[in-house]
Amino acid sequence: MKIKEITAFPIRISREEDSEGGDRPAVIDFGDYFVDQSAFTSIYSKHHETTVIKIETDTGIVGWGEAQSPVSPKTTRTIVDDLVRPLILGRDPFDIEAIWTRNYGAMRERGHPTGFYIDAIGGTDIALWDIVGKATGKPVHKLAGGRYRDRVKLYAGMGGTDPQKVADSAEEHVGYGYRALKLHLLLDATGVAEIARAVRQRVGPDIMLMCDVHMRQSVTSAIKLGRELEKLDFTWLESPLVPEDVPGASRLADALDMAVAIGEWSRTRYEMREAFERRAYDIVMHDIARTGITEGHRIGTIADTNNIPVAPHVGGGGILSVAATVEYSASCSNFMIMEHSHHANEIKNAITAENYGPRNGYFEVSDRPGLGIEIDQSLVESFVVA
Repeated sequence: MKIKEITAFPIRISREEDSEGGDRPAVIDFGDYFVDQSAFTSIYSKHHETTVIKIETDTGIVGWGEAQSPVSPKTTRTIVDDLVRPLILGRDPFDIEAIWTRNYGAMRERGHPTGFYIDAIGGTDIALWDIVGKATGKPVHKLAGGRYRDRVKLYAGMGGTDPQKVADSAEEHVGYGYRALKLHLLLDATGVAEIARAVRQRVGPDIMLMCDVHMRQSVTSAIKLGRELEKLDFTWLESPLVPEDVPGASRLADALDMAVAIGEWSRTRYEMREAFERRAYDIVMHDIARTGITEGHRIGTIADTNNIPVAPHVGGGGILSVAATVEYSASCSNFMIMEHSHHANEIKNAITAENYGPRNGYFEVSDRPGLGIEIDQSLVESFVVA
């Protein structure tokens, strides 16, 4: 069996509101995109955007993957067309690790060890695992490490700036069956702590709570905030600092009793080496639609070697990102919990032949071959960005 073709579909699916619910601080509007007005943080799309990857074999087996592309999915398509495609055509899809290594090395010397290029080879990697699963009649998790669990526990994300509205959303999600919630709070330490107190009071002591502050804190303010969250029995403080501040993250992890969770922006074990060596986080949360399943497991193994649990990030990833993360989570020995956006799941399912979703705060681990998800190519094509 050989790889006959690879096609990247940059897609955009309209949505009427923030899938995580709630309002946010003032933004600068760029039409389809926006950035925060008072903080130098990520650019966001008003739509669900990502890049779906299809790999065809000469035996007729088709694999689907996703390179997470929350903005500029056409950039990822260009990388697949110009760089990934010539490197993998004619290869045996079972050579998954060798293909990842060949692809990674192709642009490493030229200064592209992360970013869109690694997203593209990560999405390619996911599609190859889907092919191998379908060829062997096995789910990906059986081939990528074995089934460690029958259900994948989820936490639901939500955000906002008003304490009572965020508490309302938290209570709503508990009603859906989630026993773990993550608050996306884009305020200063005092504002974050106020909302955290309102949510804890509303949901009670038995719900697992986490807080993502999206790089908006200094080391000092993050320590102050972490100590307030510790009083409320929050499980982790996520992404408090900018990615480059590994020494600051190490200092923060040392200062707090609660866990510091970092890693969504990191795509390879090479990129994460210093953070592991400095013990800069207590929970690692790499994104499988950025790392791919192959490198995702390598990172997970290093985390396990350092006695660090894995809580895979999904964020703005699409339905193939979700499915790949479920398969990864089922086969990861040190898995802790997986991110999920409850209200966005319907939008993400706009390209599936049948609905793919959780029940009562868990994904049931399937025995279906490959990623266990059916993609309708005609639906994918209907959302392609021109």
